[in-house]
Amino acid sequence: MELDRLDRDIIGALVEDARATYAEIGQRVGLSASAVKRRVDRLRETGAITGFTARVEPAALGWTTEAYVELFCAGKTSPSEIGVAIGRHPEVVSACTITGEADALLHIRATDVRHVERVIERIASEPFVVRTKSSIVLSRLIEAPLMTSRGEPFVAPHNESPFIV
Repeated sequence: MELDRLDRDIIGALVEDARATYAEIGQRVGLSASAVKRRVDRLRETGAITGFTARVEPAALGWTTEAYVELFCAGKTSPSEIGVAIGRHPEVVSACTITGEADALLHIRATDVRHVERVIERIASEPFVVRTKSSIVLSRLIEAPLMTSRGEPFVAPHNESPFIV
């Protein structure tokens, strides 16, 4: 799907504040509220906008510790098999296949280091897992979702987490 400047500006405005009204967005991008609504509806129908969420500080939910875990799998384990198994662990907030020696990289959020350890133990017990390699996050340096309505990278203030739940 091809997005024009107005589509990108609307998406940027929604990234900054998904609760903004069509009129507020229209004022920012130079369109009427009804024109913004039509474009948002089209962007949703085409899959460019997949939904609206709230940014929540993970610590407010008790998730004060996070880790990245490299997963090394046996043989020709398929990405879909990894995804199904990993999807059973609610602490895994994202997972992707990667290049290099590991087969997948998992992002885990947990209440503490012991919780991370228990999650890794459960994941390591999956029949296709040969080994794992984990790193605990000490501090986040940069975390920027998408872009602003001005087409610039959106950077949250350092005291505001853009983590999406």
